Amino acid sequence: MTTPGKTRVAIVFGGRSPEHGISCVSAGSVLAALDPDEYDVVPVGITRQGQWVLTSGEPGELAIRARTLPEVTAGAGVEVVLHADPTAGGLLVLDPAEGPRALADVDVVFPVLHGAYGEDGTIQGMLEMADIPYVGANVFASAAAMDKEFTKKLCAVEGIPVGPYAVLRNGMTLSEADKQRLGLPVFVKPSRAGSSFGITRVDDWAQLDAAVATAREIDTKVLVEAAIVGREIECGVLEGEAGGAPEASVLAEVRMVGDREWYDFEAKYLFADEVCEYDVPAGLPERVTRQVQEYATRAFTALDCAGLARVDFFVTPDLDVYLNEINTMPGFTPTSMFPRMWAASGLEYPKLVNRLIRTALGSGSR
Repeated sequence: MTTPGKTRVAIVFGGRSPEHGISCVSAGSVLAALDPDEYDVVPVGITRQGQWVLTSGEPGELAIRARTLPEVTAGAGVEVVLHADPTAGGLLVLDPAEGPRALADVDVVFPVLHGAYGEDGTIQGMLEMADIPYVGANVFASAAAMDKEFTKKLCAVEGIPVGPYAVLRNGMTLSEADKQRLGLPVFVKPSRAGSSFGITRVDDWAQLDAAVATAREIDTKVLVEAAIVGREIECGVLEGEAGGAPEASVLAEVRMVGDREWYDFEAKYLFADEVCEYDVPAGLPERVTRQVQEYATRAFTALDCAGLARVDFFVTPDLDVYLNEINTMPGFTPTSMFPRMWAASGLEYPKLVNRLIRTALGSGSR
């Protein structure tokens, strides 16, 4: 039942992508940040098989324990479905004893989903059909940002530098001309994935076929990117308030320590305190900081993003800036850079979550 005066927000998490566990951790942090005096929360978990269940919403159950990621299971709660008919009341509970029944209307959905079937425009399309406001980018921006090929193409048109790359569609192999153009090392990655899943660093062309096969376990379209020697710099972007221009956060730098060569999944989420150091704000010259922030907001606009995004860059020793990728639903875990950057910019986690929900409720950007 909806409490008068409160906003009813459905937090949707988990999902079918390899980033299922990270989505759960992100959702736990969001749930913990929501003020119960202001929000009625509907916690909806999606299993790896795609079943939607109404969960307890207990943040402690969605934390990493002993380097094991949480998971939504079919037994976590009663099954629910999102009805695409805008007159049907949104979420329906499929109670085996009582039959289908509608939950009270949901005011807004926060899809804390990373990767395929969540961050790629699919759930956004469903929410559009159901006429339910939601946090984050629209269908087009979600799909374009999820696909690294089209992110690069759209941003390059806007004059944002991108590094050399080649696209291998299903059945294609890398040509000798592309090998000469890209050089070694290269990074081989699925075109539509996140959290560094399926990515391989290739230092010898003899490793290429195996790297492509690994990437194609996630996506049939694969990118081969020339390695850019430089610092990994991130910038958070928020949709401007009251229709204003997008706003950029202070920058963050991720530095690897020890013997890890690059910022892979384990470094990001399981061993972050041991193998990574973070500088927030990043120690860059003011001119370069402004350049990165400008490119970040331009990329946000180029893809027609809404709500939020994290835009990642490389900065070379010569202080040249290259776009890496855009994330339209970046991680919200305790170690995630997006909330860290905004906290350093003066917007603490609960206020950040509140702003995102209020933007979704009031934005005409879609």
